[in-house]
Amino acid sequence: MPTGYRSAGRRRDGRNRALRIAVPLAIPVALGLVVGVIIAVSGGNPSAVRESAAAAGATPSASASTTTTAPAAANVSCDLIVPANALTAQGLATPWQLTGPNGNNPQGTGCTMANAANLGAFVQATIVDPATGQLLVYNPLVITQGTTAAAAPVAPTLAAGDVVNITFGFNGTNLTLINAAGTNSVADAQCVNGLPGSIFGQVGQCNSPAFYAAANTAIGNGLLKVPAVGTTIMGQPCPTTRSFELIDQDQSDNVTSTYLLNGNGQTAQDTAANAAAMAASTPINNGSDNLLLDAFIDPAVGCTPFEAPDVTGGGATSTTMTTSQTLNELSAAANQQAPIALVPENDPMTLVTCCQMSPTKTNLYRVGVDQPVISAAQTDDTPAMYCANMLNVESKFIVDERANLINKTSPVPATGNNLFTFMAARLSASFTNLGCANFGLMNTVSLTLDGNGVAIAANVQVKTQTPTNPNGGAANAAAKNRKTMNNLPANAKNGGAVTRQNPGEKGMGQGTANG
Repeated sequence: MPTGYRSAGRRRDGRNRALRIAVPLAIPVALGLVVGVIIAVSGGNPSAVRESAAAAGATPSASASTTTTAPAAANVSCDLIVPANALTAQGLATPWQLTGPNGNNPQGTGCTMANAANLGAFVQATIVDPATGQLLVYNPLVITQGTTAAAAPVAPTLAAGDVVNITFGFNGTNLTLINAAGTNSVADAQCVNGLPGSIFGQVGQCNSPAFYAAANTAIGNGLLKVPAVGTTIMGQPCPTTRSFELIDQDQSDNVTSTYLLNGNGQTAQDTAANAAAMAASTPINNGSDNLLLDAFIDPAVGCTPFEAPDVTGGGATSTTMTTSQTLNELSAAANQQAPIALVPENDPMTLVTCCQMSPTKTNLYRVGVDQPVISAAQTDDTPAMYCANMLNVESKFIVDERANLINKTSPVPATGNNLFTFMAARLSASFTNLGCANFGLMNTVSLTLDGNGVAIAANVQVKTQTPTNPNGGAANAAAKNRKTMNNLPANAKNGGAVTRQNPGEKGMGQGTANG
């Protein structure tokens, strides 16, 4: 089996590479070894999870290379060099480096930040002071290997005892973390990229269990207060990243950080000072579920995301507030009411081998976003019930909020011409990519597409469905469907559109939220 395999359902066509929102893609690609995990299993069910940053073998290190690869247009995988001492103030201000996979150079593979819409990588740190409960956000910079930053990053000021969590996202398919030359930087930062031989794909995290342990202790001691999510214009609780109103086939993924890109292909942190000094620069970002919530859905339905001071410009605090993936998970853990969406075993990012469900890999992903591991007591997030809850709850949300969504900007204009049609197309795609039909469920969405395959109208049915075949969602069958089937309803008027995979989030605009 090729190392770094991800479900074939995550492959995207050229149109969708302009933006990624929670769309599984994937192509088997030979990559280096990744960080490992140790799972304690009792009676066949995981009872505890303990992460280990040590891989089954040595994590590859960066080295100079002039090796050429297939044309950049064909490549969907890159490596990301983790700087030494990544969890320290100086390490946070040291750029991460994007490069080609398996020692290939950036330019020959398209793994450059100038190509961010297709293969850009983004890093985000959230910091907690256990003594006070203070939260901060810092966005470490990613540069193309062999280049320098357009503006040197400024280190934040960390208090003694601060605990740092780092998450990352990718606009391609497979992103593998590798050591900085001569270091053990991946293991030193407690980074987790997936299982040995089976990475998650676009995402991962560093030091998350320690961060969440410190944050949850501060919450328990009354030092850290996570605000209530409030209510929508319609009077309903605002959605979170664990809400079935929002999720898709691969929830809780990617980050909200943005960078500035100049005409030479160099990047800089997106701070007020850098923006003023680089007036001709272009903001770039990582399409994600988190950005969809914070920058598009929340403003549309009258909600406000959880924010913390943005110290990307340096210092110990800031009056500029911003969002982060980790803040969203803290908010979801504190506020989300049943049914609660947790990463399911049929999430394409947690499949292994050739499309097999893996409790081990699913639990590894969950631990990284502070979700409870799989247990028999949880029924809302079994593969079948995850599909049913998604269809039942999200369909109603889209219909109820139609008036608030239909006149709002689409995150991906190549997928839907407004926020309403985009959300409908995303739900329809998730139905296929999760293999929901195998559980005896029906797609509630019918789309009308224009000649370019853009959803210009949607009919969403609100109905309560119960899986008639709860054990029928064989991952192999679902993956086979994802490889070959158009994920849009058969009765959609496609106007001659070609078969498409799940709408991606790459190239997603920044929306109206900070960060």
